[in-house]
Amino acid sequence: MPTPPRQPASPPGRRSGGEPRVPGLLRTAAAYAWRIIAVGVVVRAVFSVLGQFQRIAVAVFLGLVITAVIRPVAGLLARFLPRPLAVATALIGGIVLVLGVLTLVGETAASQRSGLEKEFVAGVDRIERQLEGPPFRLPSHAFDDLQSRIGDLVSSHRSTLISTALSGATRLVEVLTVLALALFCSVFFIHSGDRQWQWLCDQLPAGARRHFTVAGRAAWRTFTGYTHGILLVAATNAVLVGVALFGLGVPLAVPLALLEFLAAFIPLIGSPIALAVAAVVALASKGLFIALVVVALIVVIGQIEGHLLHPIVMSWAVRLHPLVVALAVVGGAVAAGVVGAVVAVPLVAVAWSVNQALRGPGDASR
Repeated sequence: MPTPPRQPASPPGRRSGGEPRVPGLLRTAAAYAWRIIAVGVVVRAVFSVLGQFQRIAVAVFLGLVITAVIRPVAGLLARFLPRPLAVATALIGGIVLVLGVLTLVGETAASQRSGLEKEFVAGVDRIERQLEGPPFRLPSHAFDDLQSRIGDLVSSHRSTLISTALSGATRLVEVLTVLALALFCSVFFIHSGDRQWQWLCDQLPAGARRHFTVAGRAAWRTFTGYTHGILLVAATNAVLVGVALFGLGVPLAVPLALLEFLAAFIPLIGSPIALAVAAVVALASKGLFIALVVVALIVVIGQIEGHLLHPIVMSWAVRLHPLVVALAVVGGAVAAGVVGAVVAVPLVAVAWSVNQALRGPGDASR
């Protein structure tokens, strides 16, 4: 019996039907690629929607921050006072504390105003002399008409400056409105936030309630841990900077310490920017040597923050790789400016914590 002829083998890289064979690695990469693109589109759509309600979103975020800070104090006072009175006492106490700090900063700047003007004039002259010497060797007449040039520039752009000032006044009204709405939200979050969340969960289908409960607990635990930790980092940085600048005799030590406190809420880049401002003030008022000491202070505080304080914060909330933190800060800044840089890291931490809790709800609910 004759044997049937053997079919020719398919050439490499092709299936038996003649279609080219796709390598498994490429198929896997394509599968992940379209999923990443889909997630990116959804995230972009969410940011676009939130951008239309940016002030409301910022107010709710600030309300949650105030709640995370004030609620433990209100809970402690509620042991001795009725719950509404405890909430009101805690909030009023926090407002008084913030206003007291701002008043201290204003009085410090006002008391040093006359001395600062003389120091800065002398500092500018000193900087000019240094720029005239090696290695810059700028001509001595380069700064002669600098003041007149500044005056001409202000005169020629007076209308622009006035419109900018009016825009700044409008911005101030918007900021005060957002703060008022944040305080309004925080009153209800502190007083009955758990009941509000329970009501929201009760409106969902029965099969989704447990998942939302687990996710909510994980998200709030991470958010409060991160908020308390970043407050500790900011306060520690502010104290270190204030003491160091006061010891070096740099003017405006208290306002610069407050600037450092606020800048610490932007991880990785906020603290160096604030200390760079302090270095400029030191250069103009105390000279090059003190400015170099402040620059060294930037390095020291950066090491303390990066290797000691931030690991503690992340261990309280959720462990995020420094690369993830950096990408989150830059991405948030690109998407929403300074506000995005501030909220990016806690949002990423909360999202990762929720993901971990939903993947192992038994462990997350312990």
